[in-house]
Amino acid sequence: MSAPATPVADQDTVGWRFDNTYARLPDVLFAPATPARVREPRVAVLNRRLAGDLGLDLGRLATEAVAALFAGQDPPAGARPIAQAYAGHQFGHFTVLGDGRAILLGEHRTPDGRLVDVQFKGSGRTRFSRGGDGLAALGPMLREYVVSEAMAALGIPTTRSLAVVTTGDPVYRTTPQRGAILTRVAASHVRVGTFEYAAALGDLTVLRALADYAVDRHYPELTDAPDKYLAFLRAVADRQAALVARWQLVGFIHGVMNTDNMAVSGEAIDYGPCAFMNAYDPKTVFSSIDHAGRYAYRNQPAIAQWNLARFAEALLPLIDPEPEPAVEAATGVLNEFPDRFDGYWLAGMRQKLGLRTDEAGDRKLVESLLGWMEKSRADFTNTFRDLSAGEPPAGERYRDPEFQAWHGRWRDRLGRDGRPPAEVSAAMRAANPAVIPRNHRVEEALAAAEERDDLAPLHDLLAALASPYEPAVGWEKYRDPPADECGYRTFCGT
Repeated sequence: MSAPATPVADQDTVGWRFDNTYARLPDVLFAPATPARVREPRVAVLNRRLAGDLGLDLGRLATEAVAALFAGQDPPAGARPIAQAYAGHQFGHFTVLGDGRAILLGEHRTPDGRLVDVQFKGSGRTRFSRGGDGLAALGPMLREYVVSEAMAALGIPTTRSLAVVTTGDPVYRTTPQRGAILTRVAASHVRVGTFEYAAALGDLTVLRALADYAVDRHYPELTDAPDKYLAFLRAVADRQAALVARWQLVGFIHGVMNTDNMAVSGEAIDYGPCAFMNAYDPKTVFSSIDHAGRYAYRNQPAIAQWNLARFAEALLPLIDPEPEPAVEAATGVLNEFPDRFDGYWLAGMRQKLGLRTDEAGDRKLVESLLGWMEKSRADFTNTFRDLSAGEPPAGERYRDPEFQAWHGRWRDRLGRDGRPPAEVSAAMRAANPAVIPRNHRVEEALAAAEERDDLAPLHDLLAALASPYEPAVGWEKYRDPPADECGYRTFCGT
């Protein structure tokens, strides 16, 4: 295996500022890791806008040096690569996990003072690989790039994708595939499963160190709060309620809402099996491994609460040294979750319908629309966008008497709200995207990249997704769902 080309510029000139605070936690929470050597790294896609936001000047590096950087072949000074240990309930079953194919390069300090993780995904075996090869194929890494950047453009807190590089080496799954590495940026990779792992160790010192770290990094306002760990639980629950509500408002379905895929920062993380719903159906599942529909669209708020219960269990010794008051306090926080979620969801639905005031009948108004959409197989995204046009939507489906009756009730409600029609329409367009990553368009782009080394469809798709609320010229090809999406599935890529 030949070594990659020698970089033509020093990585220090790029602007990296590493701190690596996680590596100062008890070493039982991580293990040193080294990215695997690869044969021929090449850049597939590079997020230059995100790099600029991070304060990185990648233009100082030649193309081959950028590829070597994001393939882990030339780590910058100050990086301290590690694999994080964590556990998780996967489809309800507890498992000890860890970064089996991910390596945390380090934590970078941005120009505005934020500390963000920079992680390689697919960069080879670690102590936690559990017999796997630690590698990733090009298609799943490009899928995560597309979906995470679409979520960011939609205004949903999410991990981001900085680059995907191909390795020049094959990855063997059911068939040989092109190897690739994703560089992911996150507020952190501390998960509910990280706390489950720490709690399972039975060492209160480790658990407390992890909790204090997470509070200081993500909820610094709670550092000196009374009942700090209970307040931490409540704050994480609140962010998760807001997050799941926001992704449901755009029809997103996370296919693997395991506890190891719930970040305590409140960002959406891990875009393996996932997709955006076309025709509205709350039973929709896209993950090929979710045979029972555990993570179906309609179940996701309850699953978030279930995951938070596992988080609460891990925190119990910190909340109170006596089990009974600890359980009572944590249960009180968990019982708040349905109302918290409902508040965020209904507020978001009011925005989608152009309402700025609250009325008792608003929930019924929303549920009536969703009921009609489910019966008529109406497209979730397009229905709300059509309502945003400022005039009665056209089309055979909208001539349905049930919809017409609902539309009349909605117009009456808008009249009571007292908002000028032009203002209503503008507000609705700002809340209802015209463009989402339609599943068939994502598959087209991935197939072109994997099979023909043609990245043009991918770049066209990314350009359309970059401004989903005020789309640029040429976005119309991404509006319509496929004629038939029966049986569409997504896969984890491992």
